[in-house]
Amino acid sequence: MNDYYKPSGFGGFSLFTPVIKNLIIINVIVFLMQMLGEQVILGNASGSYLLNKWFALNPLGGADNYGIPYHFQIWQLVTYQFMHGGFSHIFFNMLFLWMFGMEVENMWGTKKFLTFYLTCGIVAGIAQLVLPALFNEALAPTIGASGAIFGVLVAFGMLFPDKYVYIYFLIPVKAKYLIIFLIVVEFYSLPTGGDVAHIAHLGGALAGFIFVLFNRKPSYSGNAFFGSNTRGGSKIFDSFKNASNVFKKKDDEVEDADYYDINGDKNNPEVSQEEIDKILDKISQSGYQNLSEREKKVLFEASKRMK
Repeated sequence: MNDYYKPSGFGGFSLFTPVIKNLIIINVIVFLMQMLGEQVILGNASGSYLLNKWFALNPLGGADNYGIPYHFQIWQLVTYQFMHGGFSHIFFNMLFLWMFGMEVENMWGTKKFLTFYLTCGIVAGIAQLVLPALFNEALAPTIGASGAIFGVLVAFGMLFPDKYVYIYFLIPVKAKYLIIFLIVVEFYSLPTGGDVAHIAHLGGALAGFIFVLFNRKPSYSGNAFFGSNTRGGSKIFDSFKNASNVFKKKDDEVEDADYYDINGDKNNPEVSQEEIDKILDKISQSGYQNLSEREKKVLFEASKRMK
C-alpha cells in the first residue's frame, strides 16, 4: 500500500465525503453572511456585531471595549465553529478539514465522523471558556473551526501515522511527526496570548486523542506512532505502554486484505460495477470496518484491476 498521502480514495471514494462537503458548504455560507453583516446596520449595531454577540463563543465574564458584558449562550459551543475572521482563516481551516478529514470519514462513516467533529469543537470551546486566565489569554469572543480541525489532525495522525504529508506540496513528512510538531508549537505558544485561541486548539486535539483512544481495538499497537521499541526501556516509559497502545503502523480495522483472492474462488464470478457501488455506499454510511470479508475481497480485487 502506498504510504504517501493523497486526499482521495480508490474506486468510488469521493473527493468530498458527505459530512465534509456539507461542513464546507455551511462554513462558506456563514462566512458570506458575516461579510454581508459588516455592511448592514440593524438599530444601533452592525450585523456582524449581532452575529458575534449571539453566535460567536462569548467569554463567561468580562466586557467588550464599550463596557457591554459578553453574552454567552450554550448554543455558541456549536455555532462558533462555523464562523471565521477572514478569508485566510476559513480557507486554511477548510483545506485541512478536506485533506485530513476525508480519510477519517471514509473509515468511520458519516454519523461517527460528524459526532467526532462536533465533539472536538465543543470540547475546544469549553477549554476556551474555562482556561484562558491561566495562560494570560485576553477575554474575547472566539470563532473558527480550528479546535475541531485539530481533533481531526490528531485522529488522522493516530489512524494513519506513517502516511506521508507534503508540506508546501514539496517536503514529505510522516503524519505522526507533523501532528506532534503542531501540538508542541501550540504548547509553546500558550504564554504568548495574542489573537489565536491556542487553548481551543489543544482542547480539540485532546478531544480527538481521547475519542480515537476509546474507539480502538485492544490490539492497537503504539510502536509505529512513537517509532520506538519498549524492550529494555525504562520503567517510566513502560508505565505509559498501555496508553500508547492506541497507535500502530497499520489499523487493524483497515486491513490491506492482501491475503484475499476472489479470482481463485470458483464460487465468486466476476463482480459487477453495481455491486462495487453498493459496497462503496456502505463504506460511506458505516465505514470500511463494517464490511464483510467477501465485500473486502471484492473491493480489493477491484482496486487491483484499476492499477
